[in-house]
Amino acid sequence: MSNQDQSKGLDRRSFMKIGGMSTLALTLASTGLPGDLFTNNVHAEELENAKLQFNSDGKFKVVQFNDTQDDERIDRRTLELMEKVLDTEKPDFVVLNGDNITGGCDSELEMKQALNNVAQPMERRGIKWAVTFGNHDEDSSANSGMYENDMLKFYMNYKYNMNEPGEKGLTGTGNMNLVIRKSKGNMAAFNLWLLDSGRYAPAQIAGQDFKGYPTWDWLRFNQVNWYYEKSKKLEKQYGYKVPSLVFIHIPLWEHRFMWYGSVDSRTQANHDLAVAKHNIVGERNEDECPGPVNGGLFSAMLERGDVKGVFCGHDHVNTYCGNYYGILLGYAGNTGFGTYGLSGADRNRLRGARVFNLDENKEGVLVETHMVFAKDYGINLTANDQSMDPLPLNNGGKEKQKEKEVKG
Repeated sequence: MSNQDQSKGLDRRSFMKIGGMSTLALTLASTGLPGDLFTNNVHAEELENAKLQFNSDGKFKVVQFNDTQDDERIDRRTLELMEKVLDTEKPDFVVLNGDNITGGCDSELEMKQALNNVAQPMERRGIKWAVTFGNHDEDSSANSGMYENDMLKFYMNYKYNMNEPGEKGLTGTGNMNLVIRKSKGNMAAFNLWLLDSGRYAPAQIAGQDFKGYPTWDWLRFNQVNWYYEKSKKLEKQYGYKVPSLVFIHIPLWEHRFMWYGSVDSRTQANHDLAVAKHNIVGERNEDECPGPVNGGLFSAMLERGDVKGVFCGHDHVNTYCGNYYGILLGYAGNTGFGTYGLSGADRNRLRGARVFNLDENKEGVLVETHMVFAKDYGINLTANDQSMDPLPLNNGGKEKQKEKEVKG
């Protein structure tokens, strides 16, 4: 999202393209999936049979990976980090929260390989997962012909993916919620909101450009209103407000306000007071980059009283979390080694993931959240490129499983 974003890895991309041509030839037989695999009805039926549910001990764990952000020749350490987090934490659900891939894919095949790379750690372990979209997911779309709707369909065909086509009539791609049932019965214990925070601000509104303002996108009113009305419907359906988490890629303005405990004054003294006031933990190494318009989600959440936290990515070297008037606001840092990090030898120090521990027997259900880092797992943090050949394409899981059931 910052200027570092726009200038990263160009030489690496050009060089690795040349080195990877022989690898692409080996995977040509795996390309392409029939479009009729992605009908809403089929996916809805599969979701019905794969509901999220708290474990028998009343607990549930979510892991958030953010900004894996690479092309088909992903840095091997990104996958190593994902795999070690999954094997250590053993989550019940994973969110890939935007900027899952980036520019550098020059064909549909390479795009599918890039998507497949970040899906495989969960697929190989049988862990349910879903994605949101960020501002970089479409960076390769012009070359590959695959846009967010196409990516969503591709993701949805994986056996353990929980994405849905998304609520119709809303801005963005794949806006949805996932209810997590109680360990016994069909009542809701918790809910996950997965929202598309967009890419970039429009060139103009009412003939005025956004020069001088942040150029990222923001949640539109129709998305906020959908959350608000859907939240009320869930309360009516279950007879109580369902506690929940919101995952968006681009931060809210309230993330920025919280760090300094102020709108206008941004001093160390302000921050020191904010740490005590909002219980802030973690690092902030770059300015928050919200869009130019405050979409009003925070106000809607305060009114509803069901959301326990809003977590984003986008700003790779921020890992902080705090309690902002009863709602946790936080970052998941940056999982991907192929994009910008800190400067110099510290480049990869904050590569990591965020863990959420839920307990249906505790008030609010969200017990705690914390970051885990690549350095905790002994992963090589050298500030260099360690690209790898693409993983073999394998995303026909749901269809293959369906065929087995029919034959069996």
